[in-house]
Amino acid sequence: MVVLTQPLVETLSHIKTCKYNNTDVFTGIPVIDLSDPEANTLIIKACQEFGFFKVVNHGVPIEIMTKLESEAVNFFNLSQVEKDKAGPANPFGYGNKRIGSNGDVGWVEYLLLTTNPDLSYHKSIAIPGNSHLFWSLVNEYVSAVRNLACLALEKIAEGLRIEPKNVLSKMLRDEKSDSCFRLNHYPPFPELLQTLSGRNLIGFGEHTDPQVISVVRSNNTSGLQISLKDGTWLSVPPDPYSFFINVDDSLQVMSNGRFRSVRHRVLADSMKSRVSMIYFGGPPLSEKIAPLSCLMEEGEESLYNEFTWCEYKKSAYKTRLGDNRLALFEKKPQTKPATSAAQ
Repeated sequence: MVVLTQPLVETLSHIKTCKYNNTDVFTGIPVIDLSDPEANTLIIKACQEFGFFKVVNHGVPIEIMTKLESEAVNFFNLSQVEKDKAGPANPFGYGNKRIGSNGDVGWVEYLLLTTNPDLSYHKSIAIPGNSHLFWSLVNEYVSAVRNLACLALEKIAEGLRIEPKNVLSKMLRDEKSDSCFRLNHYPPFPELLQTLSGRNLIGFGEHTDPQVISVVRSNNTSGLQISLKDGTWLSVPPDPYSFFINVDDSLQVMSNGRFRSVRHRVLADSMKSRVSMIYFGGPPLSEKIAPLSCLMEEGEESLYNEFTWCEYKKSAYKTRLGDNRLALFEKKPQTKPATSAAQ
């Protein structure tokens, strides 16, 4: 059995608020200090260039993160028989190596949970031990990161000078918001090192997220990589006290391609476990996804056909992980009919 180490717990009194530079000095990844008066502008630039940024001074108590990570560690340290009681994922619940239903696999085990209290999936997912504590910590964490996601979306609206400023965040705050939450565990694999012959072991294959925005937090183990515009893979240094935010497919559409949905993947670490926690902020199923009219300039044409989140979600989950899911909804350029020359 793989044994995970408990997370480093540090109280808020030990964390000092400070200013940060706008980029990571080693990677160039945008670092947004949410207390910075220029945060709106910096977030817009990050969404355009990377579709990804790190947020600091985010206001989420460290204790909320570390307590939930501790519970996740306890769950993933259980025997396989006990963990399997919380599965199989369909789509919510415990899954192991199999990602989705279209043949994708990875060196990962996970818990996928709905954040909609109206759905009864939680009652059917058996969490061994103190399940009340587990669900209480999940709800507390999700509430905090949903607020963070909404704050980021409102800063995006302000940066784009579109009104009202909750035009994006209201989708996540809607009581019918189709958001979800995922706990991932990437076990170490020392026994497989020789068979890999220097190759990387894929924990979670390359993909974009279909929702509006994703908020990611992990322990202090590396593995996350993002794809740059030129296709280069850039490793993201872990930071258990900060969050990373992804632009998702739906936000790319609503910005009419101004923002890019970031393609990303996770490589497993041969010696250390990686635990990540991801909130996927989604709209209500009936929400129509299309470029925002208030953002479109005069004469600007939509790059995408309008669709509902329900339609896109169904389409996305019929594809393989690495497919370009938006391709089916892109407007094809109209070609002028050829005119025959006079003979």
